[in-house]
Amino acid sequence: MLTGREQEQNLMRQAYEMERSRFIAVYGRRRVGKTFLIRETFDYTFSFQHSGLAKGKYRDQLNAFAEALTDAGARDVTEPQNWMDAFRQLKLLIKESKETKKVIFIDEISWMDTPRSDLMMALENFWNGFASARKDVLLIICTSATSWILKTVIHDKGGLHNRVTDKIHLQPFSLYECERYLENKGISMDRYDILEGYMAMGGVPYYWDFVDAGKSMVQNIDAIFFGKDALLKDEFDYLYASIFRKPEDYIQIIKALGKKKAGMTRGEISQETGLSCNGAFSKKLEELESCGFVRRYHEFGKKNMGAVIQLIDNYTLFYFKFLENPPTDPKYWEKSIDSPGRRAWTGLAFERVCLQHSEQIRKKLGISGVLTDESSWHCAADPDQGIYGSQIDLVIDRKDRVVNLCEMKYSMFDYSITKEYDRKLKEKISDFKTATKTKSSVHLTLVTTYGLNKNMYAGQVQSLVTADDLFQPGEI
Repeated sequence: MLTGREQEQNLMRQAYEMERSRFIAVYGRRRVGKTFLIRETFDYTFSFQHSGLAKGKYRDQLNAFAEALTDAGARDVTEPQNWMDAFRQLKLLIKESKETKKVIFIDEISWMDTPRSDLMMALENFWNGFASARKDVLLIICTSATSWILKTVIHDKGGLHNRVTDKIHLQPFSLYECERYLENKGISMDRYDILEGYMAMGGVPYYWDFVDAGKSMVQNIDAIFFGKDALLKDEFDYLYASIFRKPEDYIQIIKALGKKKAGMTRGEISQETGLSCNGAFSKKLEELESCGFVRRYHEFGKKNMGAVIQLIDNYTLFYFKFLENPPTDPKYWEKSIDSPGRRAWTGLAFERVCLQHSEQIRKKLGISGVLTDESSWHCAADPDQGIYGSQIDLVIDRKDRVVNLCEMKYSMFDYSITKEYDRKLKEKISDFKTATKTKSSVHLTLVTTYGLNKNMYAGQVQSLVTADDLFQPGEI
């Protein structure tokens, strides 16, 4: 059963009903549910469907395409001489079809684009010279190679320029959608446990499909990542290899970013990896961002300065922390609940989940309709200026002249502000006002799992966001 994805389904169904041909590009990271979405939307019924071969060579790809033509009912299929010939035979299939709308689904099309292939020329000819001149073709292409489809199809400067009529960048599930997904599987789980799973797996539906109703989340994480036959034991290598044909440089960048919680500038990444800081390097950073592995942000008040690149993919960060050199104990997660390494990870992972759900935070604060700018901020100590030195991971700068400084704290109970932490919070607020010279009102927002213990130090928290608030649906 398909969970969520209502907007995406509506878009494809509307395209199907239109009285002219449409060209849809669907893309997103590996395992995010692209193929399942398309198949469910069209009830697994297509005039023609084909999937590229992961490691297929030119002739292998052509032969597989010919087999798909035969499976679709094409008559007198011959071995294609090239991609122009392959799409010529697809045209014949479409012409002979009696269906009102011919839905053509080509999955993992980037794998078909082998070196020195004429695939894109043939696709361009098929759409521009044939399909777009009809009213009854719905062409859907799909790939996990986000960078490839953006460069080769969506932002193409040649014959496919502005030819894609609709595009769907399929995103991972939110916490709200993960909860619905489990409910649809008949799994009832506490939100605290779902949050822990999200911190490890992110919102990738394929990973959540492994969650077993008969186990706690702790037991599920052991089975999925640490058990003898762990289901996602080799996922890291497949993840990047499926998206980038030569993943080595990308993995180098990801590993460098994995060492710095707050992220790094372009120059710092280049220095850390030894990769030349040139146009090709910038392109790799853009591709990692388009695939959702990293995010690019500016520090508060420094929009005109260099952006910071931060690793944001939950699974990748979990891999670097626990799986790169995996423990041998198949019950590692269950036995390490109160270990220092685990506690440190939960704090950082919770901050990342909060950043991924900033829309829900704004909704809780009642500012969904207010124009905002999100950033981070830090300053070094400067005794002469009365600055202690502070770091704030989420600053929400509102056009109604209010700035929310968001402190994110993971806790198994209602969070208690101690005397020491109260002092640090006051220092942060003071540092921010002094260093930025902001004229906006500064509000302290606490984002935590359960709630706030109303002790003598709780008074300076002006707004509270809990995990329940993060589980709310986003705006449609």
